[in-house]
Amino acid sequence: MDERARQLLEKLLRDADKANAGVRSRAAALTRSNLAAYRSERVLQAKESFETTMQAARAQGAVSLTWDDPQEGNGFITRVALVDPRVLAEFLGRTPLGDVLTSVAMQFAPYLERFPVLNDVMQRWSQLRTVRTLTPASAQDWVDAVTVIDSAINVSADAISAPIREASYRIFKDSKRIEKLVGPIDVLLCGSVEAVPREPTAVWEELGLFREEHPVLLAGNVVIIRERASAFLDIPYVGLPAATVRSLETFPRQVMTIENLTTFHSEAKRRCNEDVLLIYTAGMPSPAWRAMYVRLLQAAPKATPVLHWGDVDEGGFRIAAALAREALAAGHTLQPWRMHPDDVPVEVRRKATPYVLGRIRHFADAAGWATLGEAVVAAGFTVEQEGLT
Repeated sequence: MDERARQLLEKLLRDADKANAGVRSRAAALTRSNLAAYRSERVLQAKESFETTMQAARAQGAVSLTWDDPQEGNGFITRVALVDPRVLAEFLGRTPLGDVLTSVAMQFAPYLERFPVLNDVMQRWSQLRTVRTLTPASAQDWVDAVTVIDSAINVSADAISAPIREASYRIFKDSKRIEKLVGPIDVLLCGSVEAVPREPTAVWEELGLFREEHPVLLAGNVVIIRERASAFLDIPYVGLPAATVRSLETFPRQVMTIENLTTFHSEAKRRCNEDVLLIYTAGMPSPAWRAMYVRLLQAAPKATPVLHWGDVDEGGFRIAAALAREALAAGHTLQPWRMHPDDVPVEVRRKATPYVLGRIRHFADAAGWATLGEAVVAAGFTVEQEGLT
């Protein structure tokens, strides 16, 4: 098959896919401008090679040809019109997009109930758009991403964090496979094809995977019971492995989780001598962190206020929803701190899209903060936590 002719026929097939997807209004055809290089050809053998491929495609019923001269073979081809995209795909050895999407739908079917965002992924692909640069050819990556998430959910309470390459080898017999799946895993965890991509470490930590395990940062004038000791937290804060933090020996008058590191450092320095417990979540907390959080809240009196201070954006409210579930399991109700629009100075506000505001409302509802969610939607902006310190 003539290579130049193949490239143009593949363009014709792509244009047909665009027309079927509704992103192209004109019928798929190759016109004089597309055929310019061929029509300027002065080497007879190259010209005939091109025409032989086009004639073969026509013979299969894939395209129709229009020539300069009514007598075929005289002059040059002036137009190649698509007749049957499926036949053209077969002629080129390609799988029609519709068949590809049908196959993807079958692969995704077992996971759609738990991960409805896969419907949005397929919708984008049907519109010839990518998701995190990925095309329908990546369908197996998304299935493998589900496997990774399920593996993290199903591990025992005594093994809720693991080196990422050890986990990858255990699951796939390939120590680097998980690291190649950060895009699909992030989308599945966030439940949105439009969520801002997170740093890989933030994604891995949410699943309890790490290259080097990071300690949990805690601050306040509180005695923590650990595996081998009980002691007041150091000034202004202390970092401890989550699994070694077992309970409370003294009871704080308030427990507050803080999403961002800059804000945590500021509050730790300011309040380290108060009878409060401040805990840095490091973004979306890991399973080990969440298990520690439940242990601490179970030890705190039920009347203890449990607060969260996070970003007034989609990610911040998603984290809040996760923390609210853990607090409820421990017998407490999580409340927001300085996350109302009235707390946000005008100069740090950023206009939010309707989609982002809808996601904020969804996660605010999940956190039990429906009224706050409606207030943020009405205000129509987002802000990162550092802007509120």
